[in-house]
Amino acid sequence: MKVLVTNDDGISSPGLAALAAMVVDAGMNPVVAAPAQDHSGAAAALGPLADPSRVVVDQVAIGSLTAHSVHAPTALIVMLSMLGGFGEPPDLVLSGINNGPNTGRSTLHSATVAAVLVGGYFGRSGLAVSQVVGGPQLWSTATRAAEPLLAWLRDAPSPTLLNLNVPNTGHDEIRGLRQAALADVGGVQTVIVGRDEGGIDIDLMSTTDSLPPNVDSALLRDGYATVSAMAPPTAIDLELPTEHWWIASSGSEAGSKRIPTA
Repeated sequence: MKVLVTNDDGISSPGLAALAAMVVDAGMNPVVAAPAQDHSGAAAALGPLADPSRVVVDQVAIGSLTAHSVHAPTALIVMLSMLGGFGEPPDLVLSGINNGPNTGRSTLHSATVAAVLVGGYFGRSGLAVSQVVGGPQLWSTATRAAEPLLAWLRDAPSPTLLNLNVPNTGHDEIRGLRQAALADVGGVQTVIVGRDEGGIDIDLMSTTDSLPPNVDSALLRDGYATVSAMAPPTAIDLELPTEHWWIASSGSEAGSKRIPTA
């Protein structure tokens, strides 16, 4: 089974190397392709590119593997892999290990999570793996937690998309693995710490909000690993007054002509 191994922290991240080694140990065939630079927080962005008509790819070594260092965001790398950019399209997408959690609202901005969502559009199952930061990163804890999920995905209906978050502790110190709903907030939140006429100063702060006990941010904070089943964006079943809006827009034509164009 061919597995695309990617991330958003960049090709030099040790978390990427740890995932690639895990795939090899599982008897699968990893194709490692990741951004040449850090693209954290890029979500499903496809650019910008230095040349919109060409994506630059360098070959680098990660352990005994030859990897693709791609001068593009993570989502575009996944798309290119599905189009045959790195040989035959992969059967699964494995993204991470992200240096920091991707829980709650943070999943909207995460390119680590976006990688598996993009794969889902192509009918591929995927697993995003993220780990809490603080102290030396215990990558082996995250890979031990991820191994059975990756094995399970081999036979799961496609596309099944999972988001795994793991504490940065020894595996034996984790209280267990829990399926979790997404919290209203992520593990960290952006806060404004200052502003003036020239700009706005921001910082990232750990989430201290009171949260429901069954959501990912709360469970991770309490020492559990969490997994959530995800889905790509889709339309919801909501009746909209489209005819009214269209009639209103047709009647506003005369008024729109009076708007000064400067």
